[in-house]
Amino acid sequence: MGEIEGTYRVLQTPGSRLGVQKTVGVSTLESGQNVSTAMAPSPAKTHERDLPIKIRMLDNTVEVLDIESKYYGQTLLTEVYKHLNLIESDYFGIEFQNIQSYWIWLEPMKPVIKQVRRPKTTMLRLAVKFFPPDPGQLQEEYTRYLFALQIKRDLAEERLTCSDNTAALLVSHLLQSEIGDFDESEDREHLKTNQYLPNQERIEGKILEFHRKHVGQTPAESDFQVLEIARKLEMYGIRFHLASDREGTKINLAVSHMGVLVFQGNTKINTFNWSKVRKLSFKRKRFLIKLHPEGPYQDTLEFLLGSRDECKNFWKICVEYHTFFRLFDQPKPKAKAVFFTRGSSFRYSGRTQKQLVDYIKDSGMKKTPYERRHSKARASTRASNTDVPKQSVPFTEGLRTPGSPASAAAPFHSVHSSAIPTPVLPIFAETSPSSLDPRAPYTRIPEKNTAVPAEAAGRKLMQQPGSPVLQGRPVDHPQLSSLMLKSPLGLNPAFQVNLNAASQGSSPLLSPVLSDAGGARIEEDDEMKRKCCPTDKAYFIAKEILATERTYLKDLEVITVWFRSAVIKENAMPEGLMTLLFSNIDPLYEFHRGFLKEIEQRLSLWEGKTNAHMKGDYQRIGDVMLRNMRTLKEFTSYLQKHDEVLTELEKATKRLKKLEMVYKDFELQKVCYLPLNTFLLKPIQRLMHYKLILGRLCKHYTAEHRDFADCRNALKEVTEMTSRLQHSLIRLENFQKLTELQHDLIGIDNLTAPGREFIREGCLYKLTKKGLQQRMFFLFSDMLLYTSKGVTGTNQFKIHGHLPLHGMLVEESENEWAVPHCFTIYSAQKTIVVAASTRLEMRKWIEDLNVAIEMAKKSTEKSDMLLENSLCNRSNRSSDEVSLEQESEDDIHSSRSSLDRQSHHRANTTVHVCWYRNTSVSMTDHSVAVENQLSGYLLRKFKNSNGWQKLWVVFTNFCLFFYKTHQDDYPLASLPLLGYAVSSPGEADGIQKDYVFKLQFKSHVYFFRAESKYTFERWMEVIKRATSSPARSSLLLPKDEKDSHTD
Repeated sequence: MGEIEGTYRVLQTPGSRLGVQKTVGVSTLESGQNVSTAMAPSPAKTHERDLPIKIRMLDNTVEVLDIESKYYGQTLLTEVYKHLNLIESDYFGIEFQNIQSYWIWLEPMKPVIKQVRRPKTTMLRLAVKFFPPDPGQLQEEYTRYLFALQIKRDLAEERLTCSDNTAALLVSHLLQSEIGDFDESEDREHLKTNQYLPNQERIEGKILEFHRKHVGQTPAESDFQVLEIARKLEMYGIRFHLASDREGTKINLAVSHMGVLVFQGNTKINTFNWSKVRKLSFKRKRFLIKLHPEGPYQDTLEFLLGSRDECKNFWKICVEYHTFFRLFDQPKPKAKAVFFTRGSSFRYSGRTQKQLVDYIKDSGMKKTPYERRHSKARASTRASNTDVPKQSVPFTEGLRTPGSPASAAAPFHSVHSSAIPTPVLPIFAETSPSSLDPRAPYTRIPEKNTAVPAEAAGRKLMQQPGSPVLQGRPVDHPQLSSLMLKSPLGLNPAFQVNLNAASQGSSPLLSPVLSDAGGARIEEDDEMKRKCCPTDKAYFIAKEILATERTYLKDLEVITVWFRSAVIKENAMPEGLMTLLFSNIDPLYEFHRGFLKEIEQRLSLWEGKTNAHMKGDYQRIGDVMLRNMRTLKEFTSYLQKHDEVLTELEKATKRLKKLEMVYKDFELQKVCYLPLNTFLLKPIQRLMHYKLILGRLCKHYTAEHRDFADCRNALKEVTEMTSRLQHSLIRLENFQKLTELQHDLIGIDNLTAPGREFIREGCLYKLTKKGLQQRMFFLFSDMLLYTSKGVTGTNQFKIHGHLPLHGMLVEESENEWAVPHCFTIYSAQKTIVVAASTRLEMRKWIEDLNVAIEMAKKSTEKSDMLLENSLCNRSNRSSDEVSLEQESEDDIHSSRSSLDRQSHHRANTTVHVCWYRNTSVSMTDHSVAVENQLSGYLLRKFKNSNGWQKLWVVFTNFCLFFYKTHQDDYPLASLPLLGYAVSSPGEADGIQKDYVFKLQFKSHVYFFRAESKYTFERWMEVIKRATSSPARSSLLLPKDEKDSHTD
C-alpha cells in the first residue's frame, strides 16, 4: 500500500457547527511573509526577458500582459486585478487547460512557467472561483457585473443547466443589461449575432416575452436578477470532476460553499457538509473523505478519479473552498520540515470571505467609473450606496477599498475591445409609470432606507380585500407614498429580496451554517443591557407578545409575499382561487403590521428609550391588546373562510399539474420552513396564543393593578373569538395533517377523504422473514398504514400494507416472541407482529389503536368505502408484500444518510424526525405543540465551545429554528427536538451562568441562555410540554414504571 500523498484536516471552524471556537488554517508562507512580498521578483533577476501572456476576460476581450519568465502566479493575478480595478478580487482566479484538456486554477505560490506548459500559445482566462450562496454577499456593483458575465459564460458552455423557462428568463435579463429596453426588431437582430445558449432559436419567443417585462430596468438591476435566479439552480457554481465510486458507478464530484457534492448525471445525490468532514486526502487516483464517526456507519468514503493529477487538482480545490468559506483568518505559515517532507504542502494563500467582507466594510474609496463592454444601454458609476437594485434594500454603506496591492508594474494591451466607449451615467434611470396589478404581493423595506417623505409615511392607505396594490417602483405621489412604504415592488415580483439584516449592521456573511463570530464578546454587552431593562414579569410577558408577533408576521409573509410571487411568476393559480386566498389573508396581514408597530413603540417607551419622563404611563400592555383585540374581531369572517381556502387550494393542487409543481417547488425553498398549508392555520392559532398570554398577564396582576381591567377585557374579547373558531381549528388541523401526509406517502390517492381523522404516526419494528425491519406506521380513524422509507428521489415513504380497523384486535406478545415491547395486531386480512423502542411507546400505540378500533365500529360501512377509494390498487395479502420486505433491508440501509443527501423533499417534517429518532407523535401532541410556540433571542453554546452566540430562535412544530436576527426571511439551521430531554445543567457541565437550560439527545448537547428568569422558565415549559407530553405519558404508564421508562 502506498502512503497518503496529500492530506487536509478539516479543523472545527465557526461554520462547522453552531458555536465552536475560532480556528485558522495552515499556509506555506515563511514567517514574516505575506503573499505580495513572497511573490515579488528578486532584483537580481529583473533582466530576464518578458513573456507575453494572453488572458481572456469575462467580457470576452483578450488582454496581453508582458511578465518576466520567473514571475509567480500571484504577480500575474495582482496585475490582472489592478488592470480591472477589481476590489473583491478574492472571489476570482485565472484558469487554463492542461494537456489533458481539463481546467486548472493558476496557483499563486508557483512560477507561471512551471504551471503553464506553453505560456506563449496558451489562452488563460479570468473566471469566478468562489461562488457565494447569496449575491447579497457581493458588495460591489462591478463584482456583480462580472459574476453576471460568468453566468453568461456558463450558460453558453452548458455548465449551468436549467429548464427552458429559466434559461429564457436569464437571457432576457442579460439582454436588458446589454441593449436596454425591449425592441422586437433590435432584440431579434441582437440574438442572431450573439449566441447566449446552444439552440437558442428554439426559445427565442420566450426570451422576447420575458424581455418585454423588464422595461426601465437598469443594467445593475438586471445583473442582480441574473444572480438571484442563478443561485437557486442546482448547478450554480458547479464544476464537475469525473469519478467513480467503489462499485464502479460513474459519478461527478464537485465542491461548493457547503461541502463536497456527489452528482449522478446532473442530479445531486449526496452532500458531505464541511461540518461532517474530518479530513480530506488523496492517494494516487483515490480521493478520500473521512467523516466524523456517527453510529455504526462507515466514516471513510473513497472515490476514484481519472488520474493522479485530476485527483490532486480536485483535492486542492476542496482545500481552497473550505478555507475561503469556513475560516475566519488567512492561514498562518506552516513550519517547514528540516530533513524531509511527506505529502503535499498545498494550502490556500488568499483572504477568506470573512476577511474580505470585513476589509470592504472597514475601508473607504472614491466613486470609480467602469465600462460595461457590449452594453448599449447604460453604463454605471460605482457608488457606495446606490449600486443595489431599487427593489432591494442597500447592502451596506460606504463600501470602498483601495485597489489590490501590486508587486510590480506591467503593461497591458488589449487585443480587441469596444471601439466606442459608452458614457458614464447614474445607474438609476427613471421608469415608465407603474401599472396596477390586483395580484401584486406586499413586501417590506426598512423605513430608514426609503426616500418617501416622512409626512407621507404617516398617512395610512387602507387595503381593502381584492383592491389593487401598486406594482413597480416607488413614485412620488402623496396618496400612494404610504402604500409604497409597504409594497415597493420590482418589475419582477418573483425575485424580491429583503436584506434588512445587512442594512442594520449585522454581518453580510450569510453562511448556510451559523458561525459564532464574536460569541464571547456578546456576554459583556448583554449583561449591560440586562441591567438597564425593566425586571417586572409583565414586561417580559409583553416582550413575548412582541417576539411571537414578529415571527407570526414573517409566517404570514410566506403566503402574502413569497407564495404569491411564485404563483404569479408561473401564472399557476386560477383567478377565483387567487381572490379567495389573498382577499382573506391580506387584510389580516395589514392589521398585524400595524399591531406589531404599536407593540414595538410601547415596549420602547416601557424600556425608557424614548420619552423617559412619561415612562410611568407606558409600563403596561393591556390597553394596546384590548384596542387591537376589538379590531381583530372584525376580521372573524375572514378567519371563518380559512376552512374553504384550505380545501379549495388542496382541490386545485390535485386538479392543476402546474399549480402542483409550483406548490412542491415552493415547499423546497428556504423561506417555506414548514409545510405550506401550515402557514394558513397560523391566523387562528395566533388567537389561541393571545388567549394564553393574556391569561398569564391576568394571573400575574392583582385586581387593583391599573393594567388588570384592560387585560381581562382583552382576554374576554379573544375568548369569544376562539370559542367560535375552536371547532373549525380542530377540523383544519386534521385536514392540514392529512394533506401533509398525502405529500409524504406514495401509494395512496385520497388520504383527505371526508370523515377520516389522523390519530398517530411513528416508527415501529415489524417482524418479517429477515427479522425486525424498521417501518413507519400511520394510524387513522378507519385504517392502519405501514410504510418504509425507500431511496426514491423524493425521499417519501412507500406504503407496504394497510389494515382496516374493523374487526382488528391488539394484544401484548412479549412472552410469545421473546422480543421487548412487542405486540401483535390481528386483522381480517393478516396478522402482524411489531415492536416499539420503549415500553412507553408500546403503551401509547396500544391505547390509541384500541380507541381507534372502537371509533371504527361505529362507522363500518363508511370505513370500508374510504379504504376502497383511497388505496392505489394494492391487494391485501399480496405476493409483492413479500418482495417488498426482501428489498427493504437495502432501502433502510441506504436511507440512513439520506436526510442530508435528498434535496427534493422536506426532510425535517415530523414524519422524517420520527423515523430517525424511533419515536411517535399523536394528534394530541400536535395540538399541544400548537399551544407551545415561542420566539426570542437566546445565547447558544456547545458543550465543547467557549463563547456564547446570540441567535433569534423560533420554536414551532417540535423544532427549533435558528436565525441571525428576527428580520431574516429564512432560518439558517434547525434542530428537531423530538427525543431531546430538557433540563438545567449539572455541575459536570461547568456552566457558571444564570438562566441556562440544557438540551440533550444521546451525545448531542446544547446549552441555551435566556435573558431573565421568566424567559428561562417559559422556554423550559414549552419545550417540555411539546416534546415529551408529560400529562399524556403519565396516563399511560403505571406508577412504578414512570421513572424507569422515560426515554
